Amino acid sequence: MPGMLHHYFGGHRVAGSSGRCGDVTNPATGEVIHQVPFASTSEVDEAIAAASSAQPGWEAVTPQNRARVMFRFKTLVEDHMDELAELVSREHGKTLADAKGSVTRGLEVVEYACGIAQLLKGEYSGSVGTGVDSWSMRAPLGVVAGITPFNFPAMVPMWMFPMAIACGNTFVLKPSEKVPSCALRLVELLEEAGAPEGVLNVVNGDREAVEALLASPTVQAVSFVGSTPIAEHVYRTGTACGKRVQALGGAKNHMVVMPDADLEQATDALMGAAFGSAGERCMAVSVAVAVGDRVGDALIERLKPRVESLKIGPYTDSEADMGPLVTRAHHDRVSGYIDCGVEEGADLVLDGRGFSLQGYEGGNFIGGSIFDHVTSGMRIYKEEIFGPVLCVVRSEGYEDALRLVNDHEFGNGTAIFTRDGDAARDFVQRSRIGMVGVNVPIPVPVAYHSFGGWKRSLFGDHHMHGPEGVRFYTRLKTVTERWPSGLRKGAEFVMPVLH
Repeated sequence: MPGMLHHYFGGHRVAGSSGRCGDVTNPATGEVIHQVPFASTSEVDEAIAAASSAQPGWEAVTPQNRARVMFRFKTLVEDHMDELAELVSREHGKTLADAKGSVTRGLEVVEYACGIAQLLKGEYSGSVGTGVDSWSMRAPLGVVAGITPFNFPAMVPMWMFPMAIACGNTFVLKPSEKVPSCALRLVELLEEAGAPEGVLNVVNGDREAVEALLASPTVQAVSFVGSTPIAEHVYRTGTACGKRVQALGGAKNHMVVMPDADLEQATDALMGAAFGSAGERCMAVSVAVAVGDRVGDALIERLKPRVESLKIGPYTDSEADMGPLVTRAHHDRVSGYIDCGVEEGADLVLDGRGFSLQGYEGGNFIGGSIFDHVTSGMRIYKEEIFGPVLCVVRSEGYEDALRLVNDHEFGNGTAIFTRDGDAARDFVQRSRIGMVGVNVPIPVPVAYHSFGGWKRSLFGDHHMHGPEGVRFYTRLKTVTERWPSGLRKGAEFVMPVLH
């Protein structure tokens, strides 16, 4: 019988009491490996209360000492890298190497949070008036929450809670119910690093838990990563309840391949960006825009044999390039998109629907798929598939390619592959996309810059981590100060003017 997981708040493991739960499966076998409790509204309120109780004391800890907790947490994550990667891979299905890479990208944000004393420095102006000084400071919000997706069980939570906590907030994390174990281990490691009980709390659950977080008057801000329809709901509901919200949604990332591009380099880039992590990345390249038929033919000629030779297997296979999809339902959804592309008239160059792995017939495996001659009116072009399916679109020229990028409803990431500096610079300047790569296929910013898209890929005013993360998890306070000098001029009833 699979074991039951737990919630974690107030420094303790808490058994679920709602009577509702869900299955956590091994995507490679379909086997149920755990059951996870789904929190009721009252259980979410208990976690929020634990965070609220811990927040004043944690805010009073100096930024330097909060940073020291982050330094120790960083060391513990490094020490437990193999364990965390195993938890990620076993529940998500991605290869161990990919899982370790994702933990490392999350760890980079922890490293950035270690500099919080510097990041929270305000500005000071002396003598703004006679005997009057003014300065600004950044204050924590209080209790904040994060709702994270299934595709990055370690990285995305670590893009949120280290920055929030280093800024003096306490945090309630609601991880995806499909991949709960890594979040539970991270809260234990943070407390081992010295964070007081209640600073980081984890509640597992489904929509009821999400709605409880959004409705709570105690929660001051919510960070979310997931699909665009849910991101929009989180943003509208959270802001209607008076919260600050950053809600990152879906993507359809284009990679434009110019006629002068190094086609071998572009092919290498597409292989990793389209098929790495089985395409379950919000920054995956799912559309290759070939500028001219010569480029399109050359890309297909190079891509087809390489996708056919992809090594697909369970995460325990150290030679696997790609693992299974996270659930059977998602497998069927991706297969349905391939059906749709065929019906819409796209040229199915490679079909991954029939893939089966001996000994893992119950797994959620699907092969890499390529569509050619995709047009902008097709669903497989317009909608996020979130699987190992690459659409090749052919454009007549650069301007047509740029128009495709800019006309799409999503604006998360894009890239151009070219040797022409003028074209690259123009693409950077004119593309209406939040993250742009030049000869870099997945332009995820390093931790000391900020991550986020434009258009319907982001709801809210702040991107994630980096300087934007500090601004999102704090609010500005400005002080104007004068000490009595013995001079009194009496009451003033006009707008104050400092001299």
